[in-house]
Amino acid sequence: MNEFEKMAAGELYSTTAPEIVEGLDVIKNLCDEYNRTPRADEEKKREILDKLLGSHGERLNVESPVWFDFGHVHVGEDFYCNHGCVFLDSAKITFGKNVFIGPQCGFYSVNHPIDAETRNKYVESAKPITVGNSVWFGGGVKVLPGVTIGDNCVIGAGSVVVKDIPANSLAVGNPARVVKKL
Repeated sequence: MNEFEKMAAGELYSTTAPEIVEGLDVIKNLCDEYNRTPRADEEKKREILDKLLGSHGERLNVESPVWFDFGHVHVGEDFYCNHGCVFLDSAKITFGKNVFIGPQCGFYSVNHPIDAETRNKYVESAKPITVGNSVWFGGGVKVLPGVTIGDNCVIGAGSVVVKDIPANSLAVGNPARVVKKL
């Protein structure tokens, strides 16, 4: 398997492999271009988003600055992402329709080994993140690898989501926990 195949399979892959570095460079350069493009130039911003995202609905709004790693983010219809968000998308990150993301949020599908000797070999793995329909993330939320968030959820500002959140839930805190059914 090459390093991208290992990445897709959730196995350890080398972050220094030429194909990984080149793939990252392509997306980071597109992020730079997107973040420099004036908000009023909607056509150019849309052209760049077409390259940055794996797929998307017709209606979406992604405020600058924003950062992606590999183009493995898929968003549904009526997607809004506020300023300063980061998508570490080594594994697929999928959002349903009607998702609203507050400023400074992070979605981190990548994970590093906890064993220092292995980690120092510049390897990592990734697990997908899945977000349902009609989900709202308050500012500063962080979502970690392998998490699924159900439909109709609200994740309170500053929360760190380390495990799955069932549909129709209000979750808050670090680690995030369900405090109310919606």
